[in-house]
Amino acid sequence: MKLSNNQQAFLELVRAGLWEKDAHLLPYGEIDFKEIYRLAQEQAVIGLVAAGFEHVHDVKVPKEKALLFVGDTLQLEQRNKAMNGFIGNLIENMRAKDIYPLLVKGQGIAQCYERPLWRATGDVDLYLSDSNYRKAKGFLSPLASSIEPEGKYGQHLGMTIGEWSVELHGNLRCGLSVRMDNSIDEVQKEVFCEGKVRSWMNENTQVFLPDANCDALLVFTHFIKHFFKEGVGMRQICDWCRLLWKYCDEINKRYLSDHLRKMGLMSEWKAFGSFAVIYLGMPTDAMPFYSSSNQWKRKAGRICSFILEVGNMGHNRDSSYFSNQPYLVRKVYSLGRRIGDLLRHLRIFPLDSLRFFPNILFNGLRSALRGE
Repeated sequence: MKLSNNQQAFLELVRAGLWEKDAHLLPYGEIDFKEIYRLAQEQAVIGLVAAGFEHVHDVKVPKEKALLFVGDTLQLEQRNKAMNGFIGNLIENMRAKDIYPLLVKGQGIAQCYERPLWRATGDVDLYLSDSNYRKAKGFLSPLASSIEPEGKYGQHLGMTIGEWSVELHGNLRCGLSVRMDNSIDEVQKEVFCEGKVRSWMNENTQVFLPDANCDALLVFTHFIKHFFKEGVGMRQICDWCRLLWKYCDEINKRYLSDHLRKMGLMSEWKAFGSFAVIYLGMPTDAMPFYSSSNQWKRKAGRICSFILEVGNMGHNRDSSYFSNQPYLVRKVYSLGRRIGDLLRHLRIFPLDSLRFFPNILFNGLRSALRGE
């Protein structure tokens, strides 16, 4: 794909912030820093771009534009600290009730960054075994100001507690294919039954996370789900890169390969790996199964085009119909959009786009009938 000067400069800053390395903006000619700010907001990487600016030595950033990033980053730091405090209290209170969650995505992955407090916050995602999932629903529901309809197949329940969005996950199935979900369930058994976990000391609270190999698969399958269903964001792929980088000495390629082949996702891994290397500066020796073949470069370019177009989690897409249309009409709109995405993704992953479509259609209809 052909990137504009601003898009190239934006990616240069993301790379600089992601890996704490020098950034060079002069090669990209005239740059609109307001556009850089807009792209950073769309992709939820304000902190990374702000860090990238610290490594720019060949261009002077206008003061008023630099202050935008400074202000946002200070707010980001404060929100991250507040969220970490909330997570610590939440997990301690759950343990006092004999409920033992793991933290996935979000603040756990943030610890893989050089500046964890500069990663954009999201939801608090708790990963639980069957029994803990049931107990967590009973304990947390009375504390919530609002609760979303529960997703039965994905064992997913979202709620708002105070100012925070909390999501309970009894599994992390994606609903794209049975073989994919079966393999994700196998990873879950390894985490909860074989103790494949790592931990993060959040002040005085020890927070448990899936171990690096399991987490690499869970993070990857999660953004693949969004790629095919809603729109993947750059932040999610940056998370994957930082996780693989930080734990590169612990990553078991045989383990990853076995599960990716069971899921039928080796092509997706290689294509997104190529995107990570070419556009995000991921070191090739830390990206398992990386190939410099032109076929993966072409796919990486199409992935980049899609990400920049739709924004983080579909940020750029018109969602006004969610507030002014009946439930079933919203579902029809969403289905039409997903079909459009699948047709587009045929150019990147032709076989898997066709393979996933029946499941996406079936799960969408099932959710509509259940009112989820």
